[in-house]
Amino acid sequence: MTEESVELKLPSRIEAIGEASAAVVDAARRLGFAEDALFGIELAVREAVTNAVLHGNRQDESLPFEVGVAGTDAGMTVTVRDRGEGFDASHLPDPTADENILKTSGRGILFMRTFMDEVGWEHPPGGGTLVRMVKRK
Repeated sequence: MTEESVELKLPSRIEAIGEASAAVVDAARRLGFAEDALFGIELAVREAVTNAVLHGNRQDESLPFEVGVAGTDAGMTVTVRDRGEGFDASHLPDPTADENILKTSGRGILFMRTFMDEVGWEHPPGGGTLVRMVKRK
């Protein structure tokens, strides 16, 4: 059985988004995910990390974000945690609604939900938001 574990703690900089998503995709590749699944995993992780850096930590480099991967031959769980104020995902506007369809932002969570099998948000002790995404084979 193949097992993968990755833990990263990075400063809230735009440049760190690519580093975080590349580390997750490398782990997914070692776990044997197909190329089409890797595309979706990368997109979902990029969106989650971008939200952590821009919206959660507001690019405050003194507030790191954390990325974790735990995987086996059956699938993987990816977590992304920021140290911001948190938010309620149930109160986000629907990006497919007529009034939002032409907006240039607001689709990240839709992409995360589309490409991953499970997506959920938690508010852990110590503050911030933790996004937990599961991708099964």
